Amino acid sequence: MHLIATFHTHFGAMSFQKKIERLGRNAGMMPVPRALSASCGVCVRFEGPFEPSMATDDLEAVYEDAPNGYTLLFEQPEN
Repeated sequence: MHLIATFHTHFGAMSFQKKIERLGRNAGMMPVPRALSASCGVCVRFEGPFEPSMATDDLEAVYEDAPNGYTLLFEQPEN
């Protein structure tokens, strides 16, 4: 399962990518798809699964990247 995580900052995206790679999974930064929105314009595409305990403060949302579109799996609560 491929997932896309969006972030409030570029630094948040870079930190999350490193965190996922330390777990032994493939992850890469890319521009946020037009169908999704994010404050910083970059996202991390990675191999799932995603657990809420993986969320960081800069994480905005996590979507499943499916052939028929994107499905919201997790959204960070507003502070």
